[in-house]
Amino acid sequence: MKWQKPPEKLVRFFEEKAAPLDCERRKMFGYPCAFKNGNMFFGTFEDGIFLRMGQEGVVKARAMHKEIKPFEPRPGRPMREYMVLPEKIFADDSVFDPLLEESLRYAATLPPKKARAKA
Repeated sequence: MKWQKPPEKLVRFFEEKAAPLDCERRKMFGYPCAFKNGNMFFGTFEDGIFLRMGQEGVVKARAMHKEIKPFEPRPGRPMREYMVLPEKIFADDSVFDPLLEESLRYAATLPPKKARAKA
């Protein structure tokens, strides 16, 4: 299965939102993503934006915004604690920015991941 590259506009959006955050930026699945203590919490995938919120955070966000979907990089294999936001939500700073802040706070509570040894 071949994934499509994210639109340049989406990559610029990601970079603008990630720049002021205390996080590491690198690629995952070939897409720009943000990590806190080695834990991925925000990124692009194809033409969407995803956030990691924890199970409770996802349930709460989806109750408020019915358009939010589970993040499934492979169909039928959702990543728990992650959700994909439609453009309607991530284009509205008053809605997106608090979700992003909550996602970063959640990632900061997770135990740090150790870097894997390179082969």
